[in-house]
Amino acid sequence: MSTKLQKTNAARLLDKAKIPYRLIPYEFDVNDLAASHVAESLGEDIHRVFKTLVLKGERNGYFVCVVPGNCEVDLKKAAKCFSDKKADLIPMKELLPLTGYIRGGCSPIGMKKPFPTFFHSTATGFDRIYVSAGVRGLQLEIDPRQLIDFVGGTTADIVCDPENGEEGGR
Repeated sequence: MSTKLQKTNAARLLDKAKIPYRLIPYEFDVNDLAASHVAESLGEDIHRVFKTLVLKGERNGYFVCVVPGNCEVDLKKAAKCFSDKKADLIPMKELLPLTGYIRGGCSPIGMKKPFPTFFHSTATGFDRIYVSAGVRGLQLEIDPRQLIDFVGGTTADIVCDPENGEEGGR
């Protein structure tokens, strides 16, 4: 591809922090913004393609969960990590005003304000993971440890366990 990729705010922030990454474009479909479609488009393992979800705790406000594309966030586990009793995904209409990002292009980097961020514990098992670069059709390939440190995140078990039939996630 000879066209130069447009740098996103997330990429500019990583450049400023001197954190290495690669921008990876992919074809997106507004009718299929699922992480499985992203992984397939990239030719990558779905376990390496992480989706960024914004939640609101019952008492403590907003926080972010970054989970593998094939997993659902466990709302009870996520709330507990955030020292809250309950949490739920924010309504889609609140995403852009709150974060500056749209569905299918929400990055854990460069939101309008920093939120507590929890990465599923499997992220650090990879040398590189993929997260949204902040727009649909563009992913960041990055070292998960550097990403977690950069956003001030922590790792936790925040996904549903399909083997045990756990519910309560998205």
